[in-house]
Amino acid sequence: MTSEQSNRSCWVVSDGAAGNERQALALATALGLSPRIIRLRLSHPWDWFAPRLDLGAMHAMRAEDGQAIAAPWPDIAIGCGRKAALLTRCLRACSEGRSFTVQILDPRVSPDLFDVVVAPHHDQLAGSNVLGTIGGLHAIDDARLAEGRARFTQLGDLPAPRTGVLIGATHPAQALDEEYFAALLRMLGRRHVEEGGSFLVSTSRRTPVDLAQRLRRDFSAWPGLVWTGAEQGENPYMGILGWADRFVVTADSVNMVSEACATGKPVHVFAPRRIPGKLGAFHDALMRAGHLSSIDFEPGTAAAPLRELDELARRVQVFWQSHRLRTG
Repeated sequence: MTSEQSNRSCWVVSDGAAGNERQALALATALGLSPRIIRLRLSHPWDWFAPRLDLGAMHAMRAEDGQAIAAPWPDIAIGCGRKAALLTRCLRACSEGRSFTVQILDPRVSPDLFDVVVAPHHDQLAGSNVLGTIGGLHAIDDARLAEGRARFTQLGDLPAPRTGVLIGATHPAQALDEEYFAALLRMLGRRHVEEGGSFLVSTSRRTPVDLAQRLRRDFSAWPGLVWTGAEQGENPYMGILGWADRFVVTADSVNMVSEACATGKPVHVFAPRRIPGKLGAFHDALMRAGHLSSIDFEPGTAAAPLRELDELARRVQVFWQSHRLRTG
């Protein structure tokens, strides 16, 4: 990062979904930027058709606090998700081409409408400005894992092997219902009988409240920790990533799976049946690369940590430098 770059203005744009926002923030941070975060709100019908419907779109967009989206336009805008793609698309015209636009995930319109599109390989996008990844973007590295262990030292006192269990929510390709969790708990129960240890369980913002309550009750039979919300205090997620010896992750979340794989520990995605579509293709790619393990957690099954951010930021920087040379 140069001193000139550190002074560049940056917008991180999302629909407020935590996973989308984390990815855009991770890239902005890796580029050495201090972004303004815009959680976008769209009026009808733009929220239905974003990012395809761009006519009059700037009048339909507001930040979460109700403020209009207006100049001064940023030097770089990093969006993640379908609704964010509407703003990153429009910024080219609003800024007369001076704003450099990066869109994370398949924007569902031509990649040519952005300066760079960052998309996982399972989205099957192609283009001279498309940068592919295996998983979701994240900032998990050795330093952050060490910070997580230092902040949540009590997790290190729990009996080993410590299994991190990361819970998301129902996905169109995988229902997280009563049948799913009954199968998950049977499997984990068998493992505990065989090996002992403890479970470090964390739900996400998307996990339904009634499901989170059920998990707290069911996991209380075993040693460990179950975190289901802010009423229990600080989220120990980074501590779980730091202290777990292995992970079981529900099949729905690309971000949680990617972050677990960043630890270099064995990771198993629990799916009683084969996952179809893009989500299944994502799991297959991780399996081929050695980042996912069978539920048997054989020694040595974990690959090198899945950390793509630094190399991706370097490649985005090349595109951005070229853009600055063209636009002054």
